[in-house]
Amino acid sequence: MSERAWILLPSGRQLDLLDPDPWAWTDDDLAIGLSRTYRWAGYSAWDLPLSVAQHSLTVLTLRRSLFTERPLTDGEARRELLHDATEALMGGWDPITPLKPHLGPGFSALVARLQEAIDHRYELPAWTAADHVLHKRADRLAAANEVYHVVGWSRAAMLDQLGIELVPLENDPIDLPSDQRAWEPWPPKLAQVRFLRQLRALAADQSSASPGARPARGC
Repeated sequence: MSERAWILLPSGRQLDLLDPDPWAWTDDDLAIGLSRTYRWAGYSAWDLPLSVAQHSLTVLTLRRSLFTERPLTDGEARRELLHDATEALMGGWDPITPLKPHLGPGFSALVARLQEAIDHRYELPAWTAADHVLHKRADRLAAANEVYHVVGWSRAAMLDQLGIELVPLENDPIDLPSDQRAWEPWPPKLAQVRFLRQLRALAADQSSASPGARPARGC
């Protein structure tokens, strides 16, 4: 029996991690995975940890509201929303950033293959140098907000131990559900639904929005 290198997804489909097919997962699979993959190793000062799905929605909100000189195209917005999508496809693992260089070239190659499949599936535009700088600003501000408001680090510890110099925002930038408090991590089902709604809104004219559509690979 050969060693298994695939994962079984909620839809019943299988994703080969060594040779990922861009059409092996459904949008629902991705939303479920990101809603159950947790930031900051799952630690939180709240009752629930913060999901990558909620983080992704926040980064998109920050990119649109603070770090742009013009409205984002749908492709650019999808690129922001899906910037951490590989973490869902790796089986729900968000590796701590300082750990990544120690995981070796095999891990980097795995992430690169999955990112290529995501780029193809959702027709994500390539990063320009200027756009990537703006994305990183939004991503780092989201991280500053999270470590302070969600995980519970002090400002001094953020600077001394994490090297985060950005000042966390006072107000939660995301459009809050009526029953959620500012900075509160959402239940997985809520994060799943909100992420999927945003993805489908940005991909309304994409065949990926229809689970039944499956163009030939490489097209």
